[in-house]
Amino acid sequence: FVHGFNHQLGSVRRDLNELKAENLLIDDVKALSAVGYRHNFGLGKDETLLSLTTAPLSAALRGAGEPRALVFQHCYAESAVLHYDVHETDIALRNRYFPAEVMRKLQLDHVPYFCSFASGCAGFISVLLAAAALFSSPDGRPAICVMADSMPPGVPYNMMRERILGSDNSSAFVIRRESSAYQLLGINYYSTTRTAVPFVEIVKRTVEMIQVLATKLGLNLVERDVAIHYPNIFPDTWRMVTRYLRVPRVAHIMDEISERAHCGATDSVISLAKLQRGQSGRLHVVVNYGVGLHLGVCFLREESGGGERISGNASLD
Repeated sequence: FVHGFNHQLGSVRRDLNELKAENLLIDDVKALSAVGYRHNFGLGKDETLLSLTTAPLSAALRGAGEPRALVFQHCYAESAVLHYDVHETDIALRNRYFPAEVMRKLQLDHVPYFCSFASGCAGFISVLLAAAALFSSPDGRPAICVMADSMPPGVPYNMMRERILGSDNSSAFVIRRESSAYQLLGINYYSTTRTAVPFVEIVKRTVEMIQVLATKLGLNLVERDVAIHYPNIFPDTWRMVTRYLRVPRVAHIMDEISERAHCGATDSVISLAKLQRGQSGRLHVVVNYGVGLHLGVCFLREESGGGERISGNASLD
């Protein structure tokens, strides 16, 4: 079961023209505006990714109690290690791993931690996969999943070919055996080493992955109330996926793409928290896409009255 969703975005809100004026975009604003982007959030002068992550992780710790482990995920490789002097010759001083630094800041020790950054923005599902593997042991304690990314200084916030605009973000949630907000039913995950995949293939694969997983789980989506959570990228692509699934009672979720842009793995954390209504039995399908390339889907079943609701600085449309 997963619950205790918390997130934090950078404190500086910019519109597309401000980003362009500060050389934080690599192409014209029209392309991003056509997708639906209007603003993003970045770190302030007094903020770091470390400071951005402490609040969501602290909130998750308060709700979880003593964790068995922490599992971290980053989209950008630079986020996994704190900045170091390029002339430093002591390898120990170059390997300032982000998980250890944030745990040290919170005075959290003697807890196993793991970290990955090779799954791109498919991080919510990849970190869920990694954390779920911990529950093969009889240890009854929960695990905490943490996702955090900020753009390196001076690097534009957008990807030109994919027309994606990002925001600096962090989030955390709890996974445990006891009943809470959502029960994890299953995961379907695909990876390829190709650097680009046609949108038509993304549509086809996503539809197939959802249908195959539903069949394996014995779920008839046509008869269920379903919410599908998409990342804040490729809106036309995801509309096609929803249309081809032909689910009569479906909520197509792309949350605040104009206001907060794409927040990597945190997109899923924010929308799951907002859509948690204690509606027992409602199905939630989470779709993740990440450079690498990775495509993941997972099925969650909402439980009545379980877990904590959202904490962060985004609001429901």
